Amino acid sequence: MGRMLILPFHLLLLLGLSLASPIDHRYNIEDDVPLFVNKIGPFNNPSETYHYYDLPFCQPGELLPEKESLGEVLNGDRLTNTLYQLKFGVDKDGFVLCHTKLNQNDVSKFRAAIIKDYYYQMYFDDLPFWGFVGKIEDELWTLDGKGPKYFLFKHVQFDVLYNGNQVIEIHAFSDPSHVVDITENIDQDVSFTYSVRWNETSTLFKDRIARYSRASARPVNYQIHWFSIINSIFISVLLMAFLAVSMMQRLKNDLRKWSNGDEEEDKEVGWKYLHGDVFRCPSNMPLLCAIIGAGTQLLTLFCCLFILASLGVLYPYNRGTLLTSLVIIYTLTSAVAGYSSASFYSQFVETGWERSVTLSAVIFLGPFLFMQFFLNSVAVSFGATLAIPFGSILVIILIYTLIAIPLLALGGLIGYRHKSEFHAPSATKKCAREIPSLAWYRKTPSQMFLAGLLPFSAIAVELHQFYATLWGYKISTLPEELNDS
Repeated sequence: MGRMLILPFHLLLLLGLSLASPIDHRYNIEDDVPLFVNKIGPFNNPSETYHYYDLPFCQPGELLPEKESLGEVLNGDRLTNTLYQLKFGVDKDGFVLCHTKLNQNDVSKFRAAIIKDYYYQMYFDDLPFWGFVGKIEDELWTLDGKGPKYFLFKHVQFDVLYNGNQVIEIHAFSDPSHVVDITENIDQDVSFTYSVRWNETSTLFKDRIARYSRASARPVNYQIHWFSIINSIFISVLLMAFLAVSMMQRLKNDLRKWSNGDEEEDKEVGWKYLHGDVFRCPSNMPLLCAIIGAGTQLLTLFCCLFILASLGVLYPYNRGTLLTSLVIIYTLTSAVAGYSSASFYSQFVETGWERSVTLSAVIFLGPFLFMQFFLNSVAVSFGATLAIPFGSILVIILIYTLIAIPLLALGGLIGYRHKSEFHAPSATKKCAREIPSLAWYRKTPSQMFLAGLLPFSAIAVELHQFYATLWGYKISTLPEELNDS
């Protein structure tokens, strides 16, 4: 039993949250600061990323991929060594990275990347930065007027800011005066160069990540973000008030009819029609309990993530930490799903809680894995970095099999053993009341549409921020002064 308990603990340790300690980021003059190339992809589609060396950039003699956590793999990060050497506090000017000969195939690859507006991403001392592969000069800007020209940037200017012995900020600029014309498919000799400038700053190390949040949104976006939140809250409160007023008005009308002495005593009117069927057990009780269990688990997951974010564990561009936390917390909260579904089910039915617990394990994860399998197959076919390797898939399966499923069963058993009895306020009739035929607008599909339309109207504006965060480069954050308060 002890070995069985130790094994899941070791599996969780293998995930490894990629958290950085300030002690690990102190350097002396001329110390090598770790620099890794990560990935490339079109600017208009951040979800489509490829390995950096899929383009014929200067490669070191041996490619040494950096060891990554599970969250980094799921995020599509593929850090690899590079020929760039940035020593702490050492300036360089026009340093030659490599001399290479681009054949027609290489030129065609670079030109296709420039047409799609490819960017590259690198990490310097765990700080991400980006740069573009090349540029296009439109026909209006060319001297000969013979159409657009495609230029490859062959020089990169690194501007690094430091405070004491710690790196604070880095930028990569491509020099427009150092380009290679790759409009035509001809072999070309190219010398890739780079320069480094180190400048001191007063920004503290603990605040170096704040600039990514500031750069990810503008003040107008803050106003839109707050407007969408206020709009959602206002609509939600308005809808709840409208529903409460409608129900109270209906109840008053029913009470007025019941208090009328002319009415027959045994006649059922208004809400009295439902008193014998309101607390009837649903026809598909395991499915309802499974939905409750899965929803409770997801709610617990989001609450834990918000707590970690408020403690500073999760922050923008912390490689893989968010996805690693998602996997770990979702695994550990499986007990919550089992407990919620089993305890609710056991209030109404004595046996069969195992089915509801089983359904709670697959009702969300099943469709999610099916969709992920399809997307992963597409990513593999295109050679994208978002393709999950087989080893990572095996680790996820082992984690869910050896940790999540036992916790799910344990939570279900606890929920069944510690169930509470449900006492209905009114007796339930043995035979369910026959539902008369209804008009089309009162049937289930129409009611589902109307019931979902109102909540959707409350979050429609907020969806813009969500999609911009999910598929764009903008991170949805609050203004710095509000965070400080």
